[in-house]
Amino acid sequence: MKETKRNVEKDAPMKKNDLIVITGAGGFIAGNLALYFSKKGFTNIRAVDKKPISEWYLHVPGVQNLCLDVSEAGNCHRVCEGAVEVYNLAADMGGMGFIERFRVECLRSILINTHMVEAAYKAGARRYFYSSSACAYNTLLQQDPNVRALKESDAYPAMAERGYGWEKLVSEMFCQEYWHERGMKTFIARFHNVYGPHGTWDGGREKAPAAICRKVIEGIDKKDLNIMIWGNGDQTRSFMYIDDCVKGIDMITHCDDLIATPINLGSSELVSINTLVSKIEKIAGVKMKRSYDLAAPQGVAGRNSDNTFIKKVLKWEPGTTLDKGLAETYKWIKSQYEKRKKGERVGIG
Repeated sequence: MKETKRNVEKDAPMKKNDLIVITGAGGFIAGNLALYFSKKGFTNIRAVDKKPISEWYLHVPGVQNLCLDVSEAGNCHRVCEGAVEVYNLAADMGGMGFIERFRVECLRSILINTHMVEAAYKAGARRYFYSSSACAYNTLLQQDPNVRALKESDAYPAMAERGYGWEKLVSEMFCQEYWHERGMKTFIARFHNVYGPHGTWDGGREKAPAAICRKVIEGIDKKDLNIMIWGNGDQTRSFMYIDDCVKGIDMITHCDDLIATPINLGSSELVSINTLVSKIEKIAGVKMKRSYDLAAPQGVAGRNSDNTFIKKVLKWEPGTTLDKGLAETYKWIKSQYEKRKKGERVGIG
């Protein structure tokens, strides 16, 4: 049966005191998103995470912080009450080490979006954003480090990464159907490796840029300039700086041409892991002796973001260079490392 295209009604302009709900706000991206909206002058932000508030990376002044597990339906309804816009970034996830070893935990994140999208709908939210991932793409297209950039249509035929990728793909479908069947405006961004300050940098959930920064900082501190790299170092990725990510989320969620339409949100600057190490060495002013763990989790051979669609629709794409973003990230992780050495409490993931 052919689907009838829904008419898109124009929303009233957002008022500065309209309630914005952000889940996963004790973590990296959502915490920075709360800060972003606060800086834009929004005064009614409800930030939610299951971690104790003392372990959140960012505590934004004036933001209501709730410690609740949004994999439980009752909590989702409490969280969404009165919401005008909902940004769901909550998930059990981490770097490749976590994703490959804890697939059940990643899959169980589907409970979060299932309950959150329903709660947002029942609360009458005007807009609902879902944070998907490039892990939703067909893995058969990512078997070569010299991979062509992935465009949005490459998610199908489906062959997502086991666990995490499939959860993202199915959750995208929920968002699309809540628009097509129920008329709630939903928005879906497929993140490509977000990094930057106020993120996970130790503990097993950190991603490659943060992990390598920490290893170099540790090596300098301990006068042991050996570094272990997962895989052979030839794997390629693009990495998006956090400031570009939160700006992109805002732009995507307020573009009616993107309702229920997955879109890449990532940098198109492709680098190998070996090159990433070299860039961090240059920032730190050292040369590390590299060894390679070929048995370690390393994910697909190559992945890059095709930004043709986002440039066409938004006339914008993430533009912070990797060199600039890494310099800021290294500086922040070094400050966290030094604080922890002094016995001060810091967040690690």
